[in-house]
Formats: sequence, structure tokens, C-alpha cells
Amino acid sequence: MNKILKAEHIQKYYGNEGNLTKALDDVSFSVEHGEFVGIMGASGSGKTTLLNCISTIDTVSAGHILVDGTDITELGAKKIARFRRENLGFVFQDFNLLDTLTISENIALALTINKTPANEIDGRVQSMAQKLNIAEILDKYPYQVSGGQKQRCACARAIINDPKLILADEPTGALDSHSAQMLLSTMQGMNEQLGSTILMVTHDAFSASYTNRILFLRDGKIFMEIRKGNDSRKVFFEKILDVLTMLGGCQDAVR
Repeated sequence: MNKILKAEHIQKYYGNEGNLTKALDDVSFSVEHGEFVGIMGASGSGKTTLLNCISTIDTVSAGHILVDGTDITELGAKKIARFRRENLGFVFQDFNLLDTLTISENIALALTINKTPANEIDGRVQSMAQKLNIAEILDKYPYQVSGGQKQRCACARAIINDPKLILADEPTGALDSHSAQMLLSTMQGMNEQLGSTILMVTHDAFSASYTNRILFLRDGKIFMEIRKGNDSRKVFFEKILDVLTMLGGCQDAVR
């Protein structure tokens, strides 16, 4: 299988010698093309720090991160910006949509920034909107649509450039349970039908049950990994709760 992401002995420290906090402690794992992987752990376990390092928002203190064979820990600032633009898609908790642009223009923005020929943009936006069931709201503005529709717009924008890797940080955090379920089904569809490779940080067992595999972090280290395999989502959900109980994070797990 083609490994899209390889994290090798990642360490991340904050502070100085007198007061050093180790946020990530020798973390190694890989993600193969077409996987949907969850990262879970209690607050302070290092999951957001890990995502920030992979997304190039933050830098590692030691170790290497390779995305489709490119070592992003070796890239300079200019190359990092271009690499992020061309290879990574992002789904944020708060949508990050621009209120002055229509839904269509928000989705198209990623293509415009990447200098996609103007005559291709509309067709690609329409096609993606059809796949994510938001074609009927393309001419509306973000304030005119529901939270779930905004989040699906954010998903469309994340995958319109066909990124190697989609990074999602608590994507259901700002949604009610119905919208959250719709978003997770959308992400599952992106993974299964469009072949998108997704890495999602979540503290929520329900959200995590949509993934194929989960890495659990504790104190900056990988504590355990579980795979869905042939389990139903309900059975996988129960297994996730069991691990969270062992981690002492069960109060986070219940929606």
C-alpha cells in the first residue's frame, strides 16, 4: 500500500530548559492511501499538537514527517506554504468560511489560489457540490444556510483540489447531533467513494466510530491503536468507549 503519511519519532517541546513541557514524546505511525484515521486522547494528550505539526502550522522539535514522500520538516517557509496549498485539505470546527462570498465562491477560493484555469472552476465546483448534496445552496451566503450545510461547504473546499491528505480538527465540535451525523456521513462518503485520506482529531467516541482506525494518545505518546475491521459501527463505538474508560477519559466520550 501507498503510505501517504509517515511520522517518525516525533518530539515536540514547549518552553525553555528551566520549564520544559514535552507535548509529543517519540510518536511514530503511518497512514496509508484511502484510510480514515482518528486521533483521540484527553485534553493535553498531544492530539492537537500532533495535527498542527502534520499540517505545518507548527514545527517539530525532533523527528520527521513525510507526506507522500516529501519530508515537510525539511522545507523552508516558502515551500511549506506552497506544499500546504497543493497537498493538504483542512476541515475546521468553526468552518472558516468568508461571509462576503457565496457558498460557490467559498468552495472556488481554493482553486483560484492554486491558479486553476478560470474555465474549469465552475464545473469542478458544481461537480463537488453535487457529490456533497449542497448544489441547491451554491448561490447563497454562509449566513443563509444551516451549520451542517456550512460544514459540508467546508468539506467541499477541503477536497476540491484533490489533496493527498485531509486534516480535520474536531469537525463536529460546533454542530448539533443531527448536523454532526450528516457531516460524519459526508466524510465517510468522501473516504469510501472519493478515496480521500482523512486524519481526524476528536474527543468524541461517536465521531470516532466513523473512522477505520484510531490512535489513542496519552501524555504525548501513542497509548493504543484499534481497528474497525469487520465490526459494525455500534460494536466499534463500544470498543472506543472501553479504551476511553481505560484512559480515564470516559466523561469526554458521551455526547
